Amino acid sequence: MPRIEFYVLSSTAPADRLRAACQLALKGWRAGMPVFVRGQDDAQLQELDEMLWRFKADAFLPHDRHGSDPQAPVVLGLDDEPASRQGLLINLQPNISPFLDHFGRVIEIVNQAPALLTACRENFRLYRTRGYDPKRVEL
Repeated sequence: MPRIEFYVLSSTAPADRLRAACQLALKGWRAGMPVFVRGQDDAQLQELDEMLWRFKADAFLPHDRHGSDPQAPVVLGLDDEPASRQGLLINLQPNISPFLDHFGRVIEIVNQAPALLTACRENFRLYRTRGYDPKRVEL
């Protein structure tokens, strides 16, 4: 059963969610975990891809889109089935991944945008009804 955490940001800026996703992906990769970042749409994945190339001047984070290399250390995808098991899922979509059981850890990144807050609160309840014990982490 995966460990589930909701990382809560104090801002409403979408770019802050992407920066947090980059930082968490780097941390997961450095810890030896396969990382899957589940984006909302292709435009967000493109923005995230570009941000991963430049967000940390002193570090390279090997990543690729699921369609190009599903075995990359950090995979960017939508509702694609991850190639690796027991890794880290960073979920940027407003709903729960259909492949939840493929991961050892799940991080939902929440900001203060009202629609996202509502969706994430519902996800928190859904995780609980499914028997998980989600935790809240303030950033």
